[in-house]
Amino acid sequence: MAQTKVKEGLIDATLGGGVTWDSTDKTANFTAAAGSGYLVDTSSSAVTVTLPSSPSFGDEIIIIDYKGNAATNNITLGRNSLNIQGAASDYTVDTNNESVRLLYSGATQGWVITSDAGAGAAAVAPDLTVDYLVVAGGGSGGKWGPGGGGGAGGLRTSYGSTSGGGASAETALNLDLSTNYTVTVGSGGAARSNGSDSTFVTITSTGGGRGAGDNTSPIGSSSGGSGGGGSGEGGGATSGNGTANQGFDGGDGRDVSGDRSGGGGGGASSAGSGGSSGQGGNGGSGLEVNIIGGTGNYYAGGGGGSTQGATPGNADDGGGDGTTQSGTSNNGSPNTGGGGGGGGSTSSSGGSGIVILRYPDYYDITVGSGLTTGQLNTAVGTDEKYTTFTAGTGTITFGAA
Repeated sequence: MAQTKVKEGLIDATLGGGVTWDSTDKTANFTAAAGSGYLVDTSSSAVTVTLPSSPSFGDEIIIIDYKGNAATNNITLGRNSLNIQGAASDYTVDTNNESVRLLYSGATQGWVITSDAGAGAAAVAPDLTVDYLVVAGGGSGGKWGPGGGGGAGGLRTSYGSTSGGGASAETALNLDLSTNYTVTVGSGGAARSNGSDSTFVTITSTGGGRGAGDNTSPIGSSSGGSGGGGSGEGGGATSGNGTANQGFDGGDGRDVSGDRSGGGGGGASSAGSGGSSGQGGNGGSGLEVNIIGGTGNYYAGGGGGSTQGATPGNADDGGGDGTTQSGTSNNGSPNTGGGGGGGGSTSSSGGSGIVILRYPDYYDITVGSGLTTGQLNTAVGTDEKYTTFTAGTGTITFGAA
């Protein structure tokens, strides 16, 4: 069934920009060319305008009821196997003096009406403004010692009001179509290692710092997106520092013979706590960023410190809990950037990072090789989509949906 318009008024003067006008009145059926404007005269009979069969994104066409007879003799816009306004049907101009400007937006919506008589020019394609959450891999927890908890991966986001390290949310990125943009998802730090950085375009989040540990071959804590916790052994009690606007410091260890405890790793929202008598330091809190919708989506929690006493440090928001000096280490959770828990007879690993993008639903992302996605072009809210990247490195491009 044909689509019908019922608008009245004169053509807006802004309609003519960007097209070349055909100087010959069209009184019979014809095929329109992209980038052209036509004066259609239906004084004698109805006219069918067949739209191009292979348009490119951004092509425009203008049709005007030149003599004001469309109510009697309609102008039909033949879709030529493509959608018009998202529908598989032709479009009927049936109001005298009506004008229609069409823009080709891609296969899903096809030709869309960007302006008509009485309505003025209207922007159909929204700006390609992209919100992001970029979380780096968490640092490993230290072993023996007893070890400090690993620092969470650095967290940077433009979504919501708060970013990592207590900073205000950053500015969303305005991007271009058909342009390659690099995404890298940082891995969690393996034993005795910092996490790896995550990146999106100009945004880099720093890998989390490792926790201190190893009483037979001491290794100190490290700074990172969030700092690693200090150990309770041999001069390794000092914690690592977080990176400004990404995460917080780790907690210092307690080095008292027979009552040693590791500090907790720093998190995106708070510092790790220091080790105390019989108690490993707790990991710093992560940050709630609900860029995928809903609530309760936390990232970048620090790992808990281990202890010679009865109570290891706790961790939330993706960080691994600490353990007793002879216990089994707890890794950070994948795709949270959580720091590993302090051990233990072995060193834990940090949790891998994640990159999440949120953008207008008018667009889709195409993903190149080397990247692993979780959700791709998934609807969220009323007029947006999101995509999650969970591993690897590669390029992506944006195009019309």
